[in-house]
Amino acid sequence: MNAVLPLLARICVAALFIVAGIGKVMAFSGTVGYMAKVGFPAPEVMTVIAIAFELGGGLLLLIGWKTRWVAWGLTLFVVIATFAAHRFWDVDVSQMSGQRTQFLKNFAVIGALLMMAAFGPGPISADKR
Repeated sequence: MNAVLPLLARICVAALFIVAGIGKVMAFSGTVGYMAKVGFPAPEVMTVIAIAFELGGGLLLLIGWKTRWVAWGLTLFVVIATFAAHRFWDVDVSQMSGQRTQFLKNFAVIGALLMMAAFGPGPISADKR
């Protein structure tokens, strides 16, 4: 079971990033608009960077290649995304609960990524081959 649990953790976290990256590709112009709305400069470039982090990082987590480096990179990405897009303290009361939930969900994802950065991908991974 100890060999399987890190793999399951990587699959769960990777799925979040892969699905989000595919969503950004499928709704590229909408994502660019959202990036502009939350204040990112060069929103087209930032959208491409976000897609690269989410799809690329998600796939690398899934297979467990360069897992510690990928986990650190995704941690930085999620921290930036969280404080840029989920400022629950700065939204209308009607949106506060949803934004706080997204903020805390991202905090949990950061925790999972830090565990991967600290302990690696586990034995069932490309890193351990």
